[in-house]
Amino acid sequence: MATLSERRTYREQVLRALYEAVEGNRLLGITGAQLRRDLRIPEQDLAAACTYLAGESLVTVDWEPGNTPAMVTLTHEGIRRMESEEEEHS
Repeated sequence: MATLSERRTYREQVLRALYEAVEGNRLLGITGAQLRRDLRIPEQDLAAACTYLAGESLVTVDWEPGNTPAMVTLTHEGIRRMESEEEEHS
């Protein structure tokens, strides 16, 4: 199981990958398989990160059997958070 630091890193990586891939469009998403492949996050840790982010209302997740994310999309709140972070770093 991942450490607290690793879990936080995975969550941020998922949010950033989603935001960059969908360019702020709430109607687009990324498959769990693509996130796993692009970010090289273990399947169990990706599921945990998606569950946490969904609980924070930052993403929505369509699940496959076996607790595997099929499709992950940013919510309006998730987009607002990422835009706010982008402004802070500009």
